[in-house]
This record gives sequence, C-alpha cells and structure tokens, in this order.
Amino acid sequence: MRTEEVILGNFKLEYPLERLAPLDQVLFLDIETTGFLASNSSLYLIGCAFYTEGNWVIRQWFAQTPEEEPELLRAFLAFAEGFSYLIHYNGNTFDLPYLKHKADKYGITCNFDKLEGLDIYRRVAPYKNFLKLPNCKLKTVEEFLGIKREDGYTGGELIQVYHDYTTSYDYNLYRTLLLHNSDDMKGMLEILPILSYYDLFNCNLKARKVQSNYYNDIHGIPRRELILQLVFASPLPVSISFMGRGCHFKGEGYEGTLIVPIYEEELKYFYANYKNYYYLPTEDMAIHKSIASFVDKDYREQATAENCYTRKFSLYLPQWEVLTEPFFKRDYRSRDLFFELTDDIKKDRDLFSRYASHILNAMALQ
Repeated sequence: MRTEEVILGNFKLEYPLERLAPLDQVLFLDIETTGFLASNSSLYLIGCAFYTEGNWVIRQWFAQTPEEEPELLRAFLAFAEGFSYLIHYNGNTFDLPYLKHKADKYGITCNFDKLEGLDIYRRVAPYKNFLKLPNCKLKTVEEFLGIKREDGYTGGELIQVYHDYTTSYDYNLYRTLLLHNSDDMKGMLEILPILSYYDLFNCNLKARKVQSNYYNDIHGIPRRELILQLVFASPLPVSISFMGRGCHFKGEGYEGTLIVPIYEEELKYFYANYKNYYYLPTEDMAIHKSIASFVDKDYREQATAENCYTRKFSLYLPQWEVLTEPFFKRDYRSRDLFFELTDDIKKDRDLFSRYASHILNAMALQ
C-alpha cells in the first residue's frame, strides 16, 4: 500500500461549511474501484480531504495489488475515527455501502453511523430541473459552477488503467490514478457553493421588500402581481432564473426577486362540517343551521360537501399547501388553493418570508 498527502496551501472554501460542523471535524471521502458491485470488484484507492493547521489536505491510500484491500480499509477507518462529520458525493448510494461490504468481508469494524453525514448529491438532485442541469454528476456540477479540472478520465475508464498498473507498476499510470481521485476531492471542496441552492429552499429567506404592481398581459388585459425582494442565507454562486406555477424567480448573490400573480376574482370558502349547514340555492351560499330558522323550507336544503360554501370577491394569492388560513378554492374538487390578500397580511413581513419559501419549493418540485 502507498500513501500520498498533498497540502492545498492557500485554498479557501467559498461556502460557510463551519455552519455545519467545526472544520477540523469534517472529513471528505471519495473511493475508486474496479466496478460497481463490491462482491466482484476491487477497492484500489481511498481519498479524503480534511482541514488541519489552517490548510486543506488531501490524503490518499492506494492498493498496489487487490490483495492490499484490507490494509487500505484499516488505514482509512483508523484515520476516520478522528472526525465527527463525513461529506461525500453520492456516497450513501455507492461509497459507504461499498466500504461496509468490504469491511464485513474482512471482519473489519466499520460503523459510519457514528459520523454525521452529508451527501452533496442528495442535496442537489431534487433541484436539478430548477438549476437546468442535465444530470447531477460531479463533473456536471463543476461545469455549472465554472470549475476546471486537470483530469480527463472517467472512473470507468480508469479501471483498465489500474489493471495495467498492477502488471507494469508504471509510475505514470500511478499518477494518473491519483490525479483523478485528487481532482474529485478538490472538486468536492470547490463545489460546496452548490449547497447555497439547497439553502435557498431549506433555510430561512427574508422578504426585504414587498409591493404590488399593475401590468397588461399579452392580450392587453390589466393584471396584478406581487413582487418580493428577497435576501438569502447563502450567496448563490451562479445567477439563476426560473418560471413555474405561474411565478417567476431570479436570484444572484445574496439577493433575489420573486414575482407571484395576484388573482382578483370570486372564490369560495368551504365550511368544514357541512351537516351543520343549509344550502340556499337562490343565494348560492350556505348558512349555519343555527341562523337558518328565518329561511323558508322551500328555499333551503341540506348542504353537501360540494355546496357548503360562501363566496367572496377579493384579491388572492396562490398556495400549494395550506400555508395560511382561511383558504379559498374555485370549486370543491379544485386542487388550487388561495388565501386572501387582506390589509393585515400586507403588513406581515414574516408571513411573506415564509410565503417566498413556500412558492420556491412549489416551483422547484412541481
């Protein structure tokens, strides 16, 4: 087994990782294997990155032959005991199960449950469409962020390179294998700002300014819209824009703008227990039985779930889950929900901050 270590020098993270854990307790992980199935392939390289004495360091354990697998595992797992937080890219699906399978094979204790973990891939994947990414491969995310790498190989292409190395021990092949893994490790450090998009949807947004605006649509019909000026918890490394659910979002750095349509129309509020109501067909509304005694029996009927409502013409904002009540609908079976834009709500900046998060998540996960 060979061990290599490289100090990255003046490398600086562009994401506030210390919000997750003390930097000296964080370990980044990436492995290289000769296949996807641990049962019929070999583990030949384990790479990690960690922070010590003011610098980020990459350490790599390399198996010169497949027989050195257990030595490789023991060295890495002993080193990992000094950390409390593990970060990887799609490691929950591949790296960690692979290492656990190999450890079980050799009777080596391997318990990643002691480490709090973060899978960058799983945090990015739900927002792939929002970011307009064709996929969430590490190299794709690097390209999105404008990160360049020296290595031009894929992990699959390096399988033959490793097989060639085990027969020739060619130093150039050895450096090629290490460079790929080293670039993966540096890439993982460099792509951390991609987590700012996860934060956009999962950390508190602040609505700095809220205003309504009038405009004419493409048919010349007057419309109204709500404009929210937002402040983010983490700066977006690449400016983005997205349209969905009839809303438009644009973000750059720490700030963004969210535009939401305001609907001016008559909607219905449905009462919860229709058995306690009468429906008045001529009035097209329901009233509680306690106040319906004055209505002639010929002009009232037992309400049903579909007609147990009152109607109101007002200004409304859309919501896709019940963020605020009372909520209104166009008809009983409609999935579209709305809440009234009242004078009190117009003054509730905290509500608009929560509303912005609600809208963004509805747009991203539609």
